[in-house]
Amino acid sequence: MTSGKESAGLLLYRIRDGRPEVLLVHPGGPFWRRRDEGAWSIPKGEIEPGETPAEVARREFHEELGQWPPDGELTPLGSIRQAGGKVVHAWAAEGDFDIERVESVSFELEWPPRSGRTQQFPEVDKAGWFDLDAGRRMVLAAQKTFIDRLEEARL
Repeated sequence: MTSGKESAGLLLYRIRDGRPEVLLVHPGGPFWRRRDEGAWSIPKGEIEPGETPAEVARREFHEELGQWPPDGELTPLGSIRQAGGKVVHAWAAEGDFDIERVESVSFELEWPPRSGRTQQFPEVDKAGWFDLDAGRRMVLAAQKTFIDRLEEARL
């Protein structure tokens, strides 16, 4: 069954010592707390009516990281379908980001389950720079394609 939802995101990259690195984010909240390899993602979010996917990619970068992405041109990386059925559209942009300065928006969740208590959790609890091979190991399986497409287009 597909969710019918579509998201858009931005894969920021930089060149360090002649090698490309990609910026990935780790989701906040209790479900993801102990998950690492295969749990990271590009900063992304749902496309609402009246929004263009590229606008959403830039906005979600800002909401999840607390900084606006570079103003430059975005390189399209196409779309993928994740395991849950969600379609994700992505773009790449070259730039830098201080991973110590993540200031994510938060969401509310009843935690622990059925406790009647709600808690606030950041959408993103950390960000990291990864070389392409490490990025492929750390990112959600379907999103590896974006790293492959970046490598094909950029390098």
